[in-house]
Amino acid sequence: MEASAPKSIRVRFAPSPTGPIHVGSVRTALFSWLFARKYGGTFVLRIEDTDKERSEKRYDDELLRGLSWLGLSWDEGPQSVGDASQLELGGERGEFGPYRQSERTAIYKKYLEQLIASGDAYYCYCSKEDIEAQRQMMLSQGLPPKYSGHCRTAPPPEGKSPEVIRFKVPEIKVEFKDLVRGKVVFDAALFGDMIIAKDLDTPLYNFAVVVDDELMKISHVIRAEDHLSNTPKQILMQRALGFAEPIYAHIPLILNADRSKMSKRFADVALMNYRERGYVPEAMINFLALLGWHPKGDKEVLSREELIAEFDIGRVQQSGAIFNEEKLDWLNREHMKAMPLAEVAALAAPFFAKNNIVVRDEALLKLVIAVQIPRAKTLEDLAQASAFFFAVPDYEPNLLIWKDSSTLKEVVEVLSGARTVIAGVAAEDFTRETLAACLPLIVGDKSRGIVLWPLRVALSGQANSPDPIEIMSVLGRDESLHRIDAAIKKAAA
Repeated sequence: MEASAPKSIRVRFAPSPTGPIHVGSVRTALFSWLFARKYGGTFVLRIEDTDKERSEKRYDDELLRGLSWLGLSWDEGPQSVGDASQLELGGERGEFGPYRQSERTAIYKKYLEQLIASGDAYYCYCSKEDIEAQRQMMLSQGLPPKYSGHCRTAPPPEGKSPEVIRFKVPEIKVEFKDLVRGKVVFDAALFGDMIIAKDLDTPLYNFAVVVDDELMKISHVIRAEDHLSNTPKQILMQRALGFAEPIYAHIPLILNADRSKMSKRFADVALMNYRERGYVPEAMINFLALLGWHPKGDKEVLSREELIAEFDIGRVQQSGAIFNEEKLDWLNREHMKAMPLAEVAALAAPFFAKNNIVVRDEALLKLVIAVQIPRAKTLEDLAQASAFFFAVPDYEPNLLIWKDSSTLKEVVEVLSGARTVIAGVAAEDFTRETLAACLPLIVGDKSRGIVLWPLRVALSGQANSPDPIEIMSVLGRDESLHRIDAAIKKAAA
């Protein structure tokens, strides 16, 4: 692929707004976007909304928000998208709106009329009952069911309106080279004459996509392998209309852990669900890129720029890609760790607000994030696990007891001793390094668990939290002593 890439690359992402945008669809958009960016090409966004009954504006809007959140900006279109607030953006956005097939009906009508005039398409008058009868007859003869071609030559019945428009499929072998699968051959004799429109004003997917790919000068079509069977049909129509044939690349499907096909209808695989759960766009891009593709080396944590530089369509695998959420969690943590603290703080702010955490001190927030990021999988985790830094949750006094090896009376004793040492550290020296140096004095002649457990609970109010030295270095001297005093009173009561 590297050596043969044409000078002018134009790819398209062509989703249907019939449901929430699925991570599989986004992976297709990403591969197309990376391919275009790698070779300085054009990335076209085209909304295929010819299915008027199932297409909804809310899904159209969600699709634009999702692509914009990931920074997958498109390069051309017929109109302005509008201001950024409409898209709730966190990344780049295109300067143009997408093409929409619902706005291109007159264009499709022209080419439908051309096919009918040339004899490559015809009106079909067969009812659903007629089609079913033909199907049953073929099945009874052990033949694969397909349209019989009855209306190809039969005169139009008087007083009856046509049901659909069909394309005359020649009984030939259709061969093409796929950039992922190599040589692919289909026997068109098995297809039967296919429906390409309900009428002149209502084209169907397989026809509209052929016209659009030609008029938009699409050089490469990168899409999921479940479209593979559509390709020979589209090639036949391209030939009948005298259109150029794009180069195809059919990428593997995304599979569940048990290798079953991932459903597009489950909300938990909708892209925006991952945004709401606190995944950052850089991690989603990185994760989706590795579903069915791999770079030359072993490095897996890759920036957007590295993905563009590394991307090679020839390294896309043919077998299904397993969706491993544990890997996504790991990548999300790694990308958060690599971000500037101010950027993570800005991304995390809505999650702190959602969890009713009031942040009054931005400097404290950055200190908290620095401590918590290595433990958090998502921005949501980060917010929930950090709440105690801003307000100590209520807790039972017995939580201060280390296993069964101490009593509340001993808790008062060890916390009072620890407090004396901690209070001796000046506020300006209240750092992790200084506090760590004081640890032997804080523990004294007790076991570490008997001292450090109640100290950590006193500071966090939780059974699971960072170590007390780390917590105190973030809270500072005054707040740390205040929390220890409150715990001593709680234990003494």
